[in-house]
Amino acid sequence: MKRKILLFTASFVAVLLLSPAKAQILNENTFKIGSTLNLIETHYVDSADVNALTEKAIVEILHSLDPHSTYISAKDVNDINEPLNGNFEGIGIQFNILHDTVIIIEPIKNGPSEKVGLKAGDRIVTIDTEKVANIKISTSGVRKRLMGPKGTRVEVGIIRQGEKGVQTFTITRDKIPINSLDAAYMLTSETGYIKFNKFAATTEQEFFDGLMKFQNTSLKNLVIDLRDNPGGYMLAAVAIANQFLEGQKLVVFMKGRKIPREEYKSTGRGILTKARLVLLVDEGSASASEILSGAMQDWDRGVLIGRRTFGKGLVQNGYYLTDGSQIRLTIARYYTPTGRSIQSPYKDGYDKYMENFFKRFSNGETQFADSIHFPDSLKFSTLVNKRKVYGGGGLMPDVFVAADTSFVTDFYRNIIRKGILTSFTLEYADRNRKKLQAEYPVFDDFKNKFAFTKEDLDKFIKTAEAAGIKYDDKQFNTSRAEILKILKALVANNLWQTNEYFRIVNEGDPFIEKAISVLADKNEYERLLGNRQKQ
Repeated sequence: MKRKILLFTASFVAVLLLSPAKAQILNENTFKIGSTLNLIETHYVDSADVNALTEKAIVEILHSLDPHSTYISAKDVNDINEPLNGNFEGIGIQFNILHDTVIIIEPIKNGPSEKVGLKAGDRIVTIDTEKVANIKISTSGVRKRLMGPKGTRVEVGIIRQGEKGVQTFTITRDKIPINSLDAAYMLTSETGYIKFNKFAATTEQEFFDGLMKFQNTSLKNLVIDLRDNPGGYMLAAVAIANQFLEGQKLVVFMKGRKIPREEYKSTGRGILTKARLVLLVDEGSASASEILSGAMQDWDRGVLIGRRTFGKGLVQNGYYLTDGSQIRLTIARYYTPTGRSIQSPYKDGYDKYMENFFKRFSNGETQFADSIHFPDSLKFSTLVNKRKVYGGGGLMPDVFVAADTSFVTDFYRNIIRKGILTSFTLEYADRNRKKLQAEYPVFDDFKNKFAFTKEDLDKFIKTAEAAGIKYDDKQFNTSRAEILKILKALVANNLWQTNEYFRIVNEGDPFIEKAISVLADKNEYERLLGNRQKQ
């Protein structure tokens, strides 16, 4: 038995540490790790969870390499990969848990739940006859019960406002899309807006679907919002960049110790090569977001507005281990068309790497552009107009927008931290759904006319106080406009979709206002791209 443990552990570690072609070679280092685990299993004074120790060792090994090589346990692989694959298998609802009850926020359009008649505001009280209300069920517990292979069935018991008793619905599970595009609408008569939350397998098609909303407009300009977009699939970013570049132009290339230079170019068949382009970026824009932004900046093709991006320029590949777990190992660096690597330094380890990132919020960088310093050794010139740009530590935008902290108070931070905005709007929309739908049959009516009453605000404050948040009149008034805007946007999201949420929350946004201003002034747009001398 002991011999089996030793051989299994050593073989497992060999698969982990060596390339696939050499996975069976058991060298001295792999034997040392396997032997250590075997000694613990056989002789350690107390019982030890060798599986947990193995996973911890893997995590520590990968952390010592770079910040983005990671280990994913077998139980977490599907959950982590689903958003990038662009779909999962289930019943197709957005839900939340309020007062220990599962409330449907929205059935996904054309999904299995909508087809059988489930509605926003319905409460799920049983799943396959199992009680799920008032048992302190978690979000993951609900997902586990509702998700399952396409074609299988699940029975849910529903309580619906205004109707007696529990109604039973049998739903056949299907593939459910996970959207990477949050919003697509017109900001002005000539300027469209598209918001991506990630880059996934479905992003290119979602982009084209979003453009269809502009079909009967006078679209000349496009604003692509990449704020807080952590990236995803590199090829999805390349596909979007392709739509804006004429001819076969380099979008990105990658290379590593075992990976020869591999280039990705546009096809010359882009449909938006004449549109003026602005990309909104911030410290949450990373990876594939930086690939798209970097290509547009390097080719002097679009104006970047916002703040310095995250700085993730490492490429990971996924390798499955024998138990179904996965290692995402950094195999290469990617470079923008000018040859810039925008990866932030990580030679001092993961903790220092993250510490340097969070320092941006305390050293003035999010408030003042001149707080950001790039060494001359990382200076590059754009490919058309020879503008000065830098590598290392993210992309510096062409137009800086400071973080707006004018409304941030302790009261505001606390209601965000404790989820009061979401919980209040869930109850509010649920309680007033029929009234709101009757009074505002179309979104534009809601956007232009809806306002919370004093009674509503009093209930909001009481909700915060019930959660242990001390009310402060001065702080509330400082944050009032922002709180009301977010509350209204969340109600809109509850009644309609995320597109309507952004149509409200983007009002007065300094990024959006700057983008509209730049696109409205042709001379300024061209000057920022270095094209003024061509006019």
